[in-house]
Amino acid sequence: MASVWPTSWHARHRRVRRAEFPSTASATVGPVTDSALTLIILALAVIAFVSGRIPTGLVAIGVSLALLATGVLDLQQAFAGFADPAVVLIAALFVVAEGLDGSGLTSWAGQQLVRRGGGELRRLTVLVMVVVAVLSALISVNGAVAALLPVVVVIASRILVAPSKLLLPLAFGAHAGSLLTLTGSPVNVLASEYAATATGHPFGFFDFAVAGAPIIIGSVLLVLLLQRFVIPDRTPATMPRDLSDQARVLLRDYPGLLTDAAEPTLLDAGTGVAEVLVPPRSAFVGATVFPGMVTESGDLVILAVQRAGEHLEHGEIVLEVGDVLLLQGDWDALDANLADPEIVVVDAPDAVRRQAAPLGRRAWTAAGILVFMVVALATGVFPPAVTGLLAAGAMVLTRTVSVERAHRSISWTTLLLVAGMIPMSTAITQTGTAEMIANGLIGIVGDSGPIVVLGALCLVALVFGQLISNTATALIILPIAISVAAELQVSPLPFLMAVAVVSAAALLTPVATPANLMIQGPAGLRFGDYWKLGLPVMAVFLAVAVGIVPLVWRF
Repeated sequence: MASVWPTSWHARHRRVRRAEFPSTASATVGPVTDSALTLIILALAVIAFVSGRIPTGLVAIGVSLALLATGVLDLQQAFAGFADPAVVLIAALFVVAEGLDGSGLTSWAGQQLVRRGGGELRRLTVLVMVVVAVLSALISVNGAVAALLPVVVVIASRILVAPSKLLLPLAFGAHAGSLLTLTGSPVNVLASEYAATATGHPFGFFDFAVAGAPIIIGSVLLVLLLQRFVIPDRTPATMPRDLSDQARVLLRDYPGLLTDAAEPTLLDAGTGVAEVLVPPRSAFVGATVFPGMVTESGDLVILAVQRAGEHLEHGEIVLEVGDVLLLQGDWDALDANLADPEIVVVDAPDAVRRQAAPLGRRAWTAAGILVFMVVALATGVFPPAVTGLLAAGAMVLTRTVSVERAHRSISWTTLLLVAGMIPMSTAITQTGTAEMIANGLIGIVGDSGPIVVLGALCLVALVFGQLISNTATALIILPIAISVAAELQVSPLPFLMAVAVVSAAALLTPVATPANLMIQGPAGLRFGDYWKLGLPVMAVFLAVAVGIVPLVWRF
């Protein structure tokens, strides 16, 4: 992972920069103007990101269009982000994550957490942070938090502690875990791509663990030390439903399903159940049904009907407003058919499946595809984007993920953000803006050596990361990091890795990342509750970025 930086690179790099940015007065008029325009567009984008009034994807697209309209970039450059391999890999990783989550693997991990955690808060805290860290490395920060959030709330209620005591460590552990692998975060993918562009050698699949492992250890220790003092006890505004024992609950509520022979199997890895309510003015009011009837689509079976809590067992039933039907079918059929606006779904089949369905064949298929992807990315047998597409395609071809679910799993906001902001990175580099900022930074702290410059750059990235998306932060800071390294005549690798590390430390506010916002309601946290634990944990990220990263990737 450490690299010997070829001394000839510096001369080549500086010759290229002189060719791209001529020093004569007449030749610099264009670049100076373009640099000013780039800074204005960047400032407006940051203001738009911070305000939160415009969707982030739309802001990113606006950046590309503004750079094109002002002539800073040409048409091909302005939309090059949509064809960037990093965007392709990130999209593919969303599908792979859906396969792991939808097959029940993440639910199984949560169930193991409940069984092995016992009733002791400190032990559960360690388990929660370690499990979510591993899941984040495999399925992304937001996916890991979303998968474990209901389980953690149930655990908190069982041991009689405020959910915030476990949910804030859950989110912070997920951020730390994103630094274990290349696929843990879009920022990691971008940092690796910039390293490949600058040096010809991208970061390896497990290279990020050099920073991630000590950050996880340090974060866990800090949380155990400060949990009692800085995480408040709050009354949650919302509580996710515990659906882990849904089959037993439904058998209790629908006693007509029980027979003298044996209990029916309501749900398994392939088949599930869902309750639906007939709302006022529904087209189903007045329809005739009976238990055992197959729905018009042919995909679902009506197991039972209730009216005002009474189980209607025999004969044909004319549906009325408020009637509840218990339907059974395979999970994909439930997802597809229950999107009908004429009914109200009591518990989403997807939520039931994730919490209550046991592991099945698809789970092992998903695990096998994951192993293939990790080995291929670690060995570099294929380009990362190709490996991601092969893994995502395998998820669909093996029916671990349906085509519809694959489409829904992709965060188009994230893709628009990355694709739209890549041209800004191009503009920052091409117009000399990155060089100008690098010169200014070095002018302030450059005499103190590369470690101090690295620390200053990390602080800038930390501030940006609390205000705007960490992905947008990385796309702004990464080209500046390369220019800083070039000015100092040192390797850009420690700068790129350090920026990736501190970009993950978006910990001070609930709006810094979707994962932070996700836990706010169930934990009952307020805006000012995050920074009390976030600041000391952020110090761990910064210490690793400045203290450990340069020891592995030498200047």
